[in-house]
Amino acid sequence: MASADSRRMGNDGGGSVGGTFQPYLDSLRQELQQRDPTLLSVVVALLAVLLTLVLWKFIRSRRSSQRAVLLVGLCDSGKTLLFVRLLTGLYRDTQTSITDSSAAYRVNNSRGTNLTLIDLPGHESLRLQFLERFKASARAVVFVVDSAAFQREVKDVAEFLYQVLVDSMSLKNAPSFLIACNKQDITMAKSAKLIQQQLEKELNTLRVTRSAAPSTLDSSSAAPAQLGKKGKEFEFSQLPLKVEFVECSAKGGRGDASSADIQDLEKWLAKIA
Repeated sequence: MASADSRRMGNDGGGSVGGTFQPYLDSLRQELQQRDPTLLSVVVALLAVLLTLVLWKFIRSRRSSQRAVLLVGLCDSGKTLLFVRLLTGLYRDTQTSITDSSAAYRVNNSRGTNLTLIDLPGHESLRLQFLERFKASARAVVFVVDSAAFQREVKDVAEFLYQVLVDSMSLKNAPSFLIACNKQDITMAKSAKLIQQQLEKELNTLRVTRSAAPSTLDSSSAAPAQLGKKGKEFEFSQLPLKVEFVECSAKGGRGDASSADIQDLEKWLAKIA
């Protein structure tokens, strides 16, 4: 399949170039055939290798241009403090954002790669608008959950997560996906395992109700991506993109000035960079 796609890309993208240089190529081919057929075979093989390398470099450059890590989630989930902690290691009082914030983040790995962290607003009236603006540049999405408030917010969390997952699956280069279960320093915080299980139940319910709703799409519109496998209870493992979970605490467990517990998040960022 890959070679067939490559041939199609070559045919589609190279038509005008081939037409321009075709007389010269024909002349070169005839001259090589007259001199030495073996030499022609060598030249053709070298050109094939060169074309493959150019195509590989093009694909790599498209992927490497996606350096953004989107921090998304509901209001008060702790996104902005996580953003500050990752960049500075320090605690800072934060407030509800009404616009995005971005900064370069140097990954802690042997390559010293840079990513761009983008903290998106969590307000209900803004979050989908900002997600739409930045999703195409996303190398990764970190969906931040307030583990302490999760029980009462689970339906809202699942609604937003459903949309983020559907949008991510629709992208040509699907981003890496992490659900960061924040505020683990609070006594009533739910574990990542429990959050995963409850989100799977809620997403399964959402999938059923949305698929049963009358479609507003016209015949020319593409149907949105469906989560999971039809006829089976939803699980994150069914998705074409890998969804991982970590527990973290942006605030830390010993007061505002204490060290944050974000090591697992930092390791994940180093892995996907």
